[in-house]
Formats: sequence, C-alpha cells, structure tokens
Amino acid sequence: MTGLLGVDEKTLKQVLAGWGPGKFDAVVFMDGKATRPDGGSGATLIPPAFGLAGVNLHTFTGWGSVTYWNAFVANLEMHGKGTFYDPRLKNAAQYPVAAKAGFDEVRSSEDLITSKLAALHFYQLAIPAPVPPKGSFDGAAATRGQLVFNGPGKCSSCHVPPLFTEPGWNMHTPAEIGIDDFQANRSPDKRYRTTPLKGLFAHQKGGFYHDGRFATPKDVVNHYNKYFSLGLTDKQAGDLAEYLKSL
Repeated sequence: MTGLLGVDEKTLKQVLAGWGPGKFDAVVFMDGKATRPDGGSGATLIPPAFGLAGVNLHTFTGWGSVTYWNAFVANLEMHGKGTFYDPRLKNAAQYPVAAKAGFDEVRSSEDLITSKLAALHFYQLAIPAPVPPKGSFDGAAATRGQLVFNGPGKCSSCHVPPLFTEPGWNMHTPAEIGIDDFQANRSPDKRYRTTPLKGLFAHQKGGFYHDGRFATPKDVVNHYNKYFSLGLTDKQAGDLAEYLKSL
C-alpha cells in the first residue's frame, strides 16, 4: 500500500489512524488525497449495507451501484484475480493513483471473483433496514413530523417514500444541498447522493451526512431549514427530527 500511495509506512499509519471509528476512505486509493483542504481527514462514514433494495447508487457521492463496489473492492483485496472495468479511472489528472496502478481495467486469466458477484448482490439486497428500538423516539411527535416531512419541510421531494431516496439518478450538486464540494469533487460526477433514510437511527454514533458533520437529526433539519428558508418553527423542526428517528 505504501508503494501504491507513494508514502512511507509512518505516513500511511498516520492517515489510517486519522480516519476514526466507522470511517473509511476508498477514494484515497484513487486520488491520493488523504486530507481535506482544512486539514481534516478525507474519510467518510461507511455507508449502511442494509435497506438497499430499489436504491440506485450506493455510496455518498454516487460512484456506482452495490455491484460496482463489490467488484472494485474484491479485485483490490485479491490483487486483481477477477475482472473490473471503469474507464473513468484512466483520468490521471483526477485519479493519479488509480491511473498509475491500472485500476481502470482488470482482467485475470483466472477469474475468482465475477462468478460470486450475483449471489453476493442478491444477499445484500435482501438485508432489511433495522427497526428503531422501542423508546428511541417520541411517537406522537413523529406522527406530527411526518406531516412536516411531506409538507412544509419539502423532504419528500428528494427522499421519496418508501425508498426515501429518488428513484433514478439520485444525485445533487453541493450547491443544491448547501455544503462544501470536497467529497463531491472526488467523484466522477461531482455530486452527492440522496441518502436513503430507513434505519437512520443507526447513525447516531457516527453522525449524519457523509462525514458525520451533523451530530443529530435535528442538526440536519436546522441546516435545511436555514439553507432553503423553509420557515419551520422550532417545534416543527423537532417533530420532523423525531420522524426521521422513527424510520
């Protein structure tokens, strides 16, 4: 790995240690950008493996589907003992590490991976989102919050029930959601995915958004309330946060 990234072992260990619990930086193996412009880690929260049936793109910046990452990671871990193709990774300006390593096209005479991908995908799509623990949210507030979600909060325009993401190309520019473009610009389409919301309570420890920048669902609601000038009262924002915790 030190040879791939062009750094010494000490630097590599510092980068890995800086990720923090529940985080991973898959793109560093493509662009070599270990840190954000502000010096923080470039790692993101590991996206849930549950509740993906019907969801188009898998990761926060929408690189590809579940099968894309299955193939990429398997070939990386097994040193190319399979088949993988993504010509976008030939772009040496954006992905110098991937281009140099030849990640754009992997073909092995002994393919030990491809035959396993369909069964793995079938299994992954069968994993349901977990149900919030009893007592983890205010039921009455959540009922009121559902009305806010589908009404003045305008949440359901992107987080379309029952998938709670957009069927189709569920991607948005950083400006559309009011955040910085660091992670988006690391992806080929320079956009962020509309995250499915089922099982959202499971993010309580790591935080919310791709990098955990918001500590609670209420923080996320407050961000959108301010950015889109929704005019939600504090009570409406609180009810909406309880609804999100109930999904």
